[in-house]
Amino acid sequence: MTFERRIFNFSAGPSTVPEEVLKQAQAELLNWHGLGTSVMEISHRSKDFMAVYEEVLHDLRTLMNIPDSYEILLLQGGGIGQNAGIPMNLMALGKNGPKADFLVTGIWSEKSRQEAEKYGVAHLVASSATEQFNTIPARDSWDLSDDAAYLHYCSNETIGGVEFPDTPEVGDRLLVADISSNILSKEMDISKGAVWFGGAQKNIGPSGVTIVVVRKDLLGHSMKITPSIWDWGKQAANQSMVNTPPTFSIYMAGLGFKWLLKQGGVKVIEQRNQEKANLLYDFIDQSTLYENRVNKVYRSRMNATFFLRDESLNDAFLSQSKAAGLLALRGHKAAGGMRASIYNAMPLEGVIALVEFMRDFERRA
Repeated sequence: MTFERRIFNFSAGPSTVPEEVLKQAQAELLNWHGLGTSVMEISHRSKDFMAVYEEVLHDLRTLMNIPDSYEILLLQGGGIGQNAGIPMNLMALGKNGPKADFLVTGIWSEKSRQEAEKYGVAHLVASSATEQFNTIPARDSWDLSDDAAYLHYCSNETIGGVEFPDTPEVGDRLLVADISSNILSKEMDISKGAVWFGGAQKNIGPSGVTIVVVRKDLLGHSMKITPSIWDWGKQAANQSMVNTPPTFSIYMAGLGFKWLLKQGGVKVIEQRNQEKANLLYDFIDQSTLYENRVNKVYRSRMNATFFLRDESLNDAFLSQSKAAGLLALRGHKAAGGMRASIYNAMPLEGVIALVEFMRDFERRA
């Protein structure tokens, strides 16, 4: 099966990358900046790569409007790695020993809580597990601790398709936000959180680099057991180069940031993302075959989950959608159903093509 054009890739991650970015990387692959070599082949401490590194930080700070009081770290290990790195760097700030609060709204925030249990008390503030993670617990039901070092939450649950519409208000508590799957998809007030972190493989570029935005006053509080590679203070002091950084992923992230700036920045891309999500959800809501089970207030603009009311049609739907050039619509194995991830790089045309296919499939079912 071949296509004259690129397919529309709805994968949850690694996910689609802007074609313009891929073409630039392709053109520069063998001879980057006239050096006769690839960017991935030069020293990470060379003048040429350090220029890339500094520009990546500058562009990300511009796109996210990150204050100077925050450090930007470019690390490895993904969000899973930071599930350990965060408690090792912050949990010791608990008033009565290592402790953190966790708001569990899906599989990823629960994974974060379970990992943190290795380093101290991981207190469950609230959970929507009994609602199959189709909503976010009401604010007045949260059992917040007075002695926890921070409150951890996942801004967008990739598997369940649940997203916080706004940053939670938690008073003077330190707020840690996992923004792996909605980073740069909408405007966020960085000053409302102490730590913002996420992998690059959804809205930025290929996997490999993990972004941690942390208030500078929170550096230097790591536990004694913290490996150097997870110690934010040491990484900040060494330009995120305690070990060899993922140079090609950083370069690709930089191309992604340039592309986003060219589109008009986060404010413009947020409007596009809302348009794409509205188009898909509006169709699902009027359908007799498809359904979305997430509370409408908390539907993700990045990961639209849906189910066929007649699940005996699932295999036919997936095989026919793939033949139509619509890839990776199967839902996560833990959730079932279908999932269309419509990150920044997914064009409106891709969502239109998906809706047209879904409409035609429903007509023929």
